[in-house]
Amino acid sequence: MSDTTSAKKGQDFKQVLDKSDRSVASFETSQKNIIERLQSALHGNPTLVPVIVLAAAVVVFGLIAGGKFFSAFNLTLIMQQVSIIGILAAAQSLIILTAGIDLSVAAIMVLMAVIAGNLAVYNGVPAPIALIVAFVGGTVAGLINGFLVTKIKLPPFISTLGTWSIFFALNLWLSGAQSIRSQDIDANAPLLKFFGQTIEMGGARITYGSILMVLVFAVLWYMLNKTAWGRHVYAVGDDKEAAELAGIRTDRTLLSVYALSGFICAVAAWASIGRVGSISPQAFYEGNLQSITAVVIGGISLFGGRGSILGALFGALIVGVFQSGLRLAGVDVLWQVFAIGWLIIIAVAIDQWIRKASA
Repeated sequence: MSDTTSAKKGQDFKQVLDKSDRSVASFETSQKNIIERLQSALHGNPTLVPVIVLAAAVVVFGLIAGGKFFSAFNLTLIMQQVSIIGILAAAQSLIILTAGIDLSVAAIMVLMAVIAGNLAVYNGVPAPIALIVAFVGGTVAGLINGFLVTKIKLPPFISTLGTWSIFFALNLWLSGAQSIRSQDIDANAPLLKFFGQTIEMGGARITYGSILMVLVFAVLWYMLNKTAWGRHVYAVGDDKEAAELAGIRTDRTLLSVYALSGFICAVAAWASIGRVGSISPQAFYEGNLQSITAVVIGGISLFGGRGSILGALFGALIVGVFQSGLRLAGVDVLWQVFAIGWLIIIAVAIDQWIRKASA
């Protein structure tokens, strides 16, 4: 009798525990409201924010500016205008994914353009060889930044701020603060302007530089999402110490990231010559900040380890759409800059809010 009573009590106790577990689970589920679900969804898909913003911006400015905005010429013009900053943003994204920042990307780009131009236009070096020298130079410049960060242990902000000044000074020294004219490039090294050529289809004018930008992002997306190297990059950015404990050679990964970033800047240098038509040592002076703007608006976290490389592409396009839409709407350039500033602040605020989902 006592055994039967004990068994019955045990079953009753188990039923109470089961009900308690179900009620707790039900309570926790009911506490997750729509805002929290949205926060979790955006945390898992950080690129969703810039995609939504880009789509909304296209619709709004399309309504404001009318048919002019949706014309094939204007849409492809936006692609042309953001192509160089977009490629720089791709290079910047790699650094920011590792929880760093590179203030020298634009200076590296212009320096490599000056080097290639001087070799090919003024020194008679074949254009392909001049470009190879620029690619090697960009990679070396990136390695210098990586060495300062990994071996000297300088903060990325400080080390790249210093190299920005160094590379900019070298630009002025090598060029004599003089631009290389478009007609001189045409006469001696037309290959340097290759990415300025266009493909015309109807009213659309697609430059090779725009196609290059898309290809750069496609290749980087594959590298970051389909290779072990890409997983290491995210791991280092998320928690470097944990990555080291997991057996990842973090310094080697960082060096490779900075080297690849420098190489991409050299590629951007070639594209910039075609886009501008000439080579100026003081061109793209604000390219560093514009690349960071595209990355931040694109949903890549400044704290590293989170975000998609495609977000930087969408971020660059958002800036281009805003500038084009506001210009067509007759808004002064001053207020265009004002609007972009608010975009940056809002993007960072959204990133901080999304990060709380993982807390």
